[in-house]
Amino acid sequence: MEQEIKLTKLASCAGCGAKVGAGTLARLLDGLPVHADSSLLVGFDKSDDAAVYRVSDGLALVQTVDFFPPIADDPFLFGQIAAANALSDVYAMGGEPKIALNLLCIPKSMPDDAVHDLLRGGYSKVYEAGAVIAGGHSILDEEPKYGLSVTGFVHPDHVLTNAGAQPGDVLFLTKPLGAGILTTAAKADLCPPDVLQAVYARMTTLNRAARDTMVQFRVHACTDVTGFGLLGHALEMAQGSGVQIELDTTALPIPPEALEFARMGILPEGMYRNRRYAEASVEADGVPLEVQDALYDPQTSGGLLIAADPADADALAAALQKTVPDARRIGTVCAPAGGKRIILR
Repeated sequence: MEQEIKLTKLASCAGCGAKVGAGTLARLLDGLPVHADSSLLVGFDKSDDAAVYRVSDGLALVQTVDFFPPIADDPFLFGQIAAANALSDVYAMGGEPKIALNLLCIPKSMPDDAVHDLLRGGYSKVYEAGAVIAGGHSILDEEPKYGLSVTGFVHPDHVLTNAGAQPGDVLFLTKPLGAGILTTAAKADLCPPDVLQAVYARMTTLNRAARDTMVQFRVHACTDVTGFGLLGHALEMAQGSGVQIELDTTALPIPPEALEFARMGILPEGMYRNRRYAEASVEADGVPLEVQDALYDPQTSGGLLIAADPADADALAAALQKTVPDARRIGTVCAPAGGKRIILR
């Protein structure tokens, strides 16, 4: 049924572009007490994708929560994207989602059938992930927002964090960039329908296949690329791992339409926040501004950034091409040599 309501018109920001900036978040968390617990393997102090708590020698819980305003007008599609985005945090830790709870904010003006379709979209992706939705919480709000709290399982010895990258590792990215730029253009009715549909298809694709493939190889670190953009999340990986990262900008999967809109100045507000946070740590000499913009662009339900052992890189690349055709080898991890943490080539 055609929806009379345009969800994106009800929100001032869209998707992960609504996230609080990484720099602001760091200031807000600064000074909060971090209590010691030997079973807490990953906490909020690590700037990682999810918390991990060891339950036994063979089982750890991965827990995350993620929700945001609409990034698509169709409620079912919005529900799918929001659910895929929330589930991605568990995949980035090497885990498997098991149970989810809905987080729903709705305005009084939102029709019941639109709310139903939104929830149906979320359910479809959770069940595709092999997990279940067991409840949730809903409130009235001026802007619609939706997401999930997700719990997954992982073996304590097989947890992947963003802080384990080692010099020599090869970096892979499993989804193209530019989603924030293209959806911003769509809000102004500038993005071609076929390009927008391709963006939506990527955002509704679970990172399950990427996770299932990478855990078969020696992967030292992983994070998913979402609201802080590729450079924001790569910087967290470089800082957490104590390394330097070199990215090959010619290998990065960026749709040409995203670069064209960036040249026109059609950019989401979150791109500017991400640039302010990360650019002091990025060497970008000679890299066109529109390419830089795409690397700072906030992604919603983006791909996994994987740091793999160089001895396994070729085999992982071949395996990813069979299961995740958009995956690309995009750079390397280097020993710190002074200067910037991220080098763009």
